Amino acid sequence: MSTSTRYDSGLATLKQVGGAGYDGPLNQLKDVAPDLARFTVEFCYGDIMSRSELDLQTRQLSTVAALAAMGNAQPQLRYHIAGALNAGCKPEAVIEVIMLCAVFAGFPAAGNAILVAKEVLAERGSSFQPVMQAASDNRYATGMAALEAISAGAGKNVTQSLMGIAPDLARFVVEFSYGDILSRTVINHRTKELAIVAMLTALGSALPQLKVHISAALNVGVTPVEITEVIQQMAIYAGFPAALNGIFAAKEIFNNTNTAR
Repeated sequence: MSTSTRYDSGLATLKQVGGAGYDGPLNQLKDVAPDLARFTVEFCYGDIMSRSELDLQTRQLSTVAALAAMGNAQPQLRYHIAGALNAGCKPEAVIEVIMLCAVFAGFPAAGNAILVAKEVLAERGSSFQPVMQAASDNRYATGMAALEAISAGAGKNVTQSLMGIAPDLARFVVEFSYGDILSRTVINHRTKELAIVAMLTALGSALPQLKVHISAALNVGVTPVEITEVIQQMAIYAGFPAALNGIFAAKEIFNNTNTAR
């Protein structure tokens, strides 16, 4: 693809994401680093975000999840929360992927990102009504059911490995991570797992868990191509080393899965 075509393609996608103020971040860069502004359009949006292998809504939700988990890019998080809404994502879906951060990046990261989302929704005059789902009467049973449905045994193996040293942590994983959070039905398992893969890739410090959730993504019907897309997208937001490590983890899981079949 020629440079002009990359730029034009990137600009078209950027306008979809950024809406009326799509060029705000670019204008701030042009006075001091005009080439970085161009790279943002050509590479981030022309080479990556414009690719058709993954729909734009899922890309935006995955980006929101990753930026929320990283916790060090509030302006970009604000831009992409608005971008997810511009791409057609429902507010409750945006809130839901941020809530996943409580499991994978901690409550401070989730809470801070929720407050950013609250500000964005208020600025847009959204009539969003928060989703409240009643707690299960048996959180452990609900969690185990979700764990099995999502991970097909891989997650259960992790919890069993904790029983000899931290059985309460194993219980918390089942009750809270799966019983309270991952069993929620606001978004489907496909979207959740791609968002989680994005988060864990971007964080770069949870390779075993990334492998578990790559396997889980395959189990709930995500294709290897879609997993690859969301991981390489993290090259934009967390850097190439994080994306490369994620791709190598995915390659290992894909190979093992193919062997098993």
